[in-house]
Amino acid sequence: MSSNVLEPLGNSTFRRLYAAQVLALFGTGLTTVALALLAYDLAGGKAGTVLATALTIKMLTYVVIGPVAGALTSHVPRKPLLVTLTLVRAGIIILLPFVTAVWQIYLLVFTLQAASALFTPTFQATIPDIVRDEKAYTKALSLSRLAYDLENLLSPALAAALLLVATFHWLFLGTVIGFVTAALLIALTRVPDAVTEQADTGIRRRSMLGLRIFARTPRLRGLLALNMAVAAGGAMALVNTVVYVRDRLGLGETEVALAMTALGAGSMIVALTLPGLLQHVRERPTMIAGAILISGALVAGLVSPGFHLLLGLWFLLGVGSSLILTPTGRLLRRSARDDDRPTVFAAQFSLSHACWLVTYPLAGWLGFYLGLNAVFAVLSVFAAVAAMVAWRLWPREDPVEIEHFHDDLRADHPHVADAVADGHGFRHTHPFAIDELHCRWPLGWSGRVGETNGNNH
Repeated sequence: MSSNVLEPLGNSTFRRLYAAQVLALFGTGLTTVALALLAYDLAGGKAGTVLATALTIKMLTYVVIGPVAGALTSHVPRKPLLVTLTLVRAGIIILLPFVTAVWQIYLLVFTLQAASALFTPTFQATIPDIVRDEKAYTKALSLSRLAYDLENLLSPALAAALLLVATFHWLFLGTVIGFVTAALLIALTRVPDAVTEQADTGIRRRSMLGLRIFARTPRLRGLLALNMAVAAGGAMALVNTVVYVRDRLGLGETEVALAMTALGAGSMIVALTLPGLLQHVRERPTMIAGAILISGALVAGLVSPGFHLLLGLWFLLGVGSSLILTPTGRLLRRSARDDDRPTVFAAQFSLSHACWLVTYPLAGWLGFYLGLNAVFAVLSVFAAVAAMVAWRLWPREDPVEIEHFHDDLRADHPHVADAVADGHGFRHTHPFAIDELHCRWPLGWSGRVGETNGNNH
């Protein structure tokens, strides 16, 4: 990794929060492996359906709580909230080794993910308030993505090593240690609170704002389609790795962990190289290529791969997912004003997990009733369609600054102070984002903004 990529770590606040993120994700990675093995221990060949149901509960929780998270966390001090939610998750993990029935897994997963649904958008929205330079922020996003990839790579590898000398129940202890240490690091860090110019806006209205920004911003509509491609590849790997490796290939727990390691390795390589690539290639073709790669890897799964080929396919799934996920923060930052950013990150959190809400049950139940080849086929179609839809919804020309026209603001309104009078309104150019003064995306990137008094918000 070049020192150039590590530049954001020179910011002490980002460095501590990043370390907290790595520790928390590291613990989560151990839990992912342990939960899969726990499901297999309780349900045997039906482990895929158990995991699919548990992960569907997780996604449903994210979809319901995600939009509200942005509204709530805009008015709550970030540091105590992040610390509390991290400790709550540690407390829940302590209970997982004592699970003796499938329904208990479902209950604990719901509680755990409710805390995560509040934590993640808050954490993500904090980073651009700490690293404000565009290039440095891109590198920070790469490091953040790398944290997820290291979790996917190193956590299963460590799990594989631990499983040689202990049962999978001990993996939960590593999760608790990771969460508690992360909470301590956050507590020792000066975390900036959200900048909110609309403090009097109701929670319901703020909750819907992020969804409206997504619906009316072309690049974000394309991102929503690409989220489905990520969910298609990820659901296949997370739900069916344990079933494929244990039942179809007849291998053990260690091979399950190694397969998950391959997924993280592909994603990590992209996270390391993408900042340099984005200096020469725009986000749109890079992210759409990721969706195409995911679809291709899933199609290749129809040949019933052996273990080594499976590792290669999972590696490609990781590459494709990271090509989409790493630049996502840049799109979100570009598409919202500073005080609207928490709601947009929360909307992305919720909408992306709505995609997983579709693919998780498909991966589990379709695999149980029709076989794993049917899952490979259906999810490959999902990823291919996502690539085509994104290509259509996300314009090839996607400027940050757009010339547009306001026709119902008074001449003394501060927003049009630098505008040029044009007929019955004012025309000017600036970085464009949907907000109270810009309710619609200008047609052809030049034209009337629409009703500008915010009454429709």
